[in-house]
Amino acid sequence: MSSAPASSQSPDAGPEGFGAESGAIHPLMEALAARIRTFWQGLPELEAFAVSADLEAISGSLDGESLFIRNELRRCLGLRKLHLETARLGAGLQILHCVLFPDPRFDLPVFGADIVAGPAGVSAAIVDLSPVCGELPVGIAEALAAMPRISFEQERELPGWASIFSPYVRFVRPTSAAEEAGFLDEVSGYLDVLASAIATSEAQAPTHPATLARWQGQLRYCKQQKQNDKTRRVLEKAFNPEWADRYIEELLFDDPPAP
Repeated sequence: MSSAPASSQSPDAGPEGFGAESGAIHPLMEALAARIRTFWQGLPELEAFAVSADLEAISGSLDGESLFIRNELRRCLGLRKLHLETARLGAGLQILHCVLFPDPRFDLPVFGADIVAGPAGVSAAIVDLSPVCGELPVGIAEALAAMPRISFEQERELPGWASIFSPYVRFVRPTSAAEEAGFLDEVSGYLDVLASAIATSEAQAPTHPATLARWQGQLRYCKQQKQNDKTRRVLEKAFNPEWADRYIEELLFDDPPAP
């Protein structure tokens, strides 16, 4: 997003949310959001995740263009928080951000997927099942290693804070509809691996050393993600620094509660 001065207004929640602005949603973004929502419906003990109403549907402005953000949140057995964020700036920039945070009592990874799209197409697409304690559970690593690897013309370089990702992270710039479909297939594969892991994973006691290690690991994951200054700068310009801190700390990368 542009670095020109933006409105300092407070964010307003509104029912119109992401769909209020004109222009079509990028097909990859729309398809991935639909795929994620379908995945959620198959999860065990799916229920609502409490969040402040003013953080669900948000509107503001940046560089004279309308900014809309919509957040969808759930929880389920094995995952403490499921978060899908869709954002749009004017008729151009669109962002999808999804993170599924595991309950530290379960030996599960963090699922993450992001898409950044604009009038010229998708500039970035990333998906990973990230370990919370250094390495992925063996079964998950084996399942990811066995997945077909789709070839993309443009592989993206990971940021400096990306040590949290697994060796199986995909970070690409799809250059065609076929590559966009291929990325969607890859995300679906990662979600299928996660679904199988959730179905077979059993909770350990809150005081179990492995639970506490996973909790500490997830704290590190959230701390690393908060080092993405680009997100903070955009939110500060669109709203204000105090609100940006609250959005990042309470919604995007909230620290997991102690077991």
